[in-house]
Amino acid sequence: MIQKELGKEYSLEERAEFLRNTCDGTEEVSYSRVFTPAELAEQRELLTDASIKLADIDEQKKEAMAAFKEEAKPYVEQRQRAIENLRKKAETVTEQCFKYFDEDTKMVGFYNKEGQLVNSRPAFPNEMQKTMFQVLRKDGTND
Repeated sequence: MIQKELGKEYSLEERAEFLRNTCDGTEEVSYSRVFTPAELAEQRELLTDASIKLADIDEQKKEAMAAFKEEAKPYVEQRQRAIENLRKKAETVTEQCFKYFDEDTKMVGFYNKEGQLVNSRPAFPNEMQKTMFQVLRKDGTND
């Protein structure tokens, strides 16, 4: 008959020797060992310590991630602009341009500082009034 306990009459060291000498063989077995009240208290303390340390680490992680995110922000924006520029095969530029009215076509042209036409549109009624510069361009007088 299988007994619930063996060798309880011996001390802990003698019990292990008794069991080794009287067994039919040894085999490695995994099982659940119930904690004593002192061991349970120790486990609770370990859990509390680990939870506090993890909370501290999580806070440090959040701060570090925020710093990394802030450091990466200009590169993320740069990447987005580059993707958009590659998609359009052009970039959007905002700069002072020079506006010219063409009386013959009733169109207004905008030229960049390199003299390239960057935009044109039909002239508004108030733009059709001649300016001194238009008269000079027409006459070719520079006086």
